[in-house]
Order: sequence, then structure tokens, then C-alpha cells
Amino acid sequence: VQLQASGGGLVQAGGSLRLSCAASEHTFSTFSMYHMGWFRQAPGKEREFVARISRDVTSRYYLDSVKGRFTISRDNARNTVYLQMDSLKPEDTAVYYCAAAATYSAYYRNTGAYDYWGQGTLVTVSS
Repeated sequence: VQLQASGGGLVQAGGSLRLSCAASEHTFSTFSMYHMGWFRQAPGKEREFVARISRDVTSRYYLDSVKGRFTISRDNARNTVYLQMDSLKPEDTAVYYCAAAATYSAYYRNTGAYDYWGQGTLVTVSS
């Protein structure tokens, strides 16, 4: 299973970016059956949960510090999950990873709850 994240870059504080994560159609033909998440890892820190969207789009969860600024969404027809990031802050600087979970877990904030990972895309927010 392949997940390809894109959309990272350099942005000034207060700016916006939209990350995309496309699942390989060849090996991810049932994209709509996966819960999708975004994580991030800043230099010298552990990977942390950012957002998650359920397979049927009925549930969305966010890291407290990004609530009201980030929005996770998905387009099952395009096998793609998005992370719209607004009002970016320097502390949002990190490599952002998308991930897919085949089954529901109450521990969705943990990396171990996900089965597949993308390669990461770097977001740098300057002050």
C-alpha cells in the first residue's frame, strides 16, 4: 500500500497550506474502508497525532492545539485525504505524515493504531 503526501512548503506565520495524501489506486482499491490520519514530527521530538477522519466521514478528531485552525477532509472518489492548515504558527513546523488504519481503535492518537504510512512532507512556518 502506498500513500503519497504532498503540499508542504515554507509559509509565513498566519499563512495557510493544504496537504494532500493520495493512496495508490492499484493497491488501495478500498480507500473508503480506511480511517485516515495525519501526524507530525518536529526535529528532536516524537511523532504526534494531528487529526483523524473516520472512513464514513462522520467523525473528525484533532490535536487540541490545532482545533479551529486545521481541517481534515477526504475525497473517497479520488483516494485522497487532505489537511487544510490555516493561521499557521512557527510551532506547527514539522514533517507531516499521513496514515491509514484498517480498523477502528480507541487509541487512534497512537502511531500503532495505523497500518500504512506516507513518506512525509515538510512544513516550515517562519515567524
